[in-house]
Amino acid sequence: MLRPATDGGRLADLVQLAIPACKDAAKQLQRIGPGRPPQYQEWQIAVLIVVAVAHRRKSKSSQWRFLREHQQVLLKPLGLAQLPCRDTYCRRYLRVHRLFDKTIEVQGKRAVKEHVCCAACVAADKSLIAAQGPRPRRRKPRPGTDRQAAWCLSGHDGWVFGYSYEVVVTAPRKGVVFPLLGSADTASKNEQKSFACKVDRLPKSTRDVLVDGGYDGNDVAEAVEYRRDGQRSGRHYLCPHIQHGGKPAVGRYPQGGRRERRRQHRCRRERFFHSSKGRSLYRRRKQSVEPFNSHFKKLFELEDRVWHRGLDNNRTMLLAAMVVYQLLSHYVFRHGQRDQQIQWLLDGL
Repeated sequence: MLRPATDGGRLADLVQLAIPACKDAAKQLQRIGPGRPPQYQEWQIAVLIVVAVAHRRKSKSSQWRFLREHQQVLLKPLGLAQLPCRDTYCRRYLRVHRLFDKTIEVQGKRAVKEHVCCAACVAADKSLIAAQGPRPRRRKPRPGTDRQAAWCLSGHDGWVFGYSYEVVVTAPRKGVVFPLLGSADTASKNEQKSFACKVDRLPKSTRDVLVDGGYDGNDVAEAVEYRRDGQRSGRHYLCPHIQHGGKPAVGRYPQGGRRERRRQHRCRRERFFHSSKGRSLYRRRKQSVEPFNSHFKKLFELEDRVWHRGLDNNRTMLLAAMVVYQLLSHYVFRHGQRDQQIQWLLDGL
């Protein structure tokens, strides 16, 4: 249990929460190939990053200094003789996002199995965050511009030059909104392509998937609602149908062909979306993933801009923050507290 902030024990407790989560994910990402094994295992670096991100140290140098100041609490639980040097920490920081991606998935499955949350209905969304430094003008970078960031148009924020993260959360009628899957990329990453990589990783219990109009695409919808053998998967893909280039969302094609079958599938999805049950389910999206994004950005001070420059740096930071959110949400649920306690726990670290 996380102890009161006055006794100085919360850092050690956070480490104990993070170690099994990162270890379980590392077992599924075993390093293979020639060469000498690294001195520091991937899960050890991941736990250090989780601790630093949870304490909201916004640069890699400040993170390393914080870890060095508290190394007496960290070395023994992690089985380390000494902390990695600053250069090693910064270099390994770029690659740990692969482990965090798997950690989020493992933690999500564990939460469903332990009945922390219900994954029968899930919602997905992409959220934009501005990059560090000035924005380019007329497609020409200015001095200090983050060259790995990209532009994207959002209906909520307008044009944003920066990065994005995508999250899949539970969308129950009542209960915990828990992140199940996550990823981070440039702001211009297409939602349909990023979500297509998550379809096969959705929990087996998922029956309804709620997304906004940016996810309107036949390929991703077919992947959700139909198995590879062409049989129905038992899932519904609830998404507003968007007209592209003035053309109707549902066209006409010759009978008996693949395109005609997909058109019929699309018509069936549209009828379900506008049915009373479909509208009732889709309302959960505004009660789940949109408040989650607002809360998540506020917790980790991402409302204005990302913490780092460069895609891999921000991938690691954003996914590490999502792991912290999962760990604290799981802890809060087990101890019968409210979601608002996550802010209190972070502030008390």
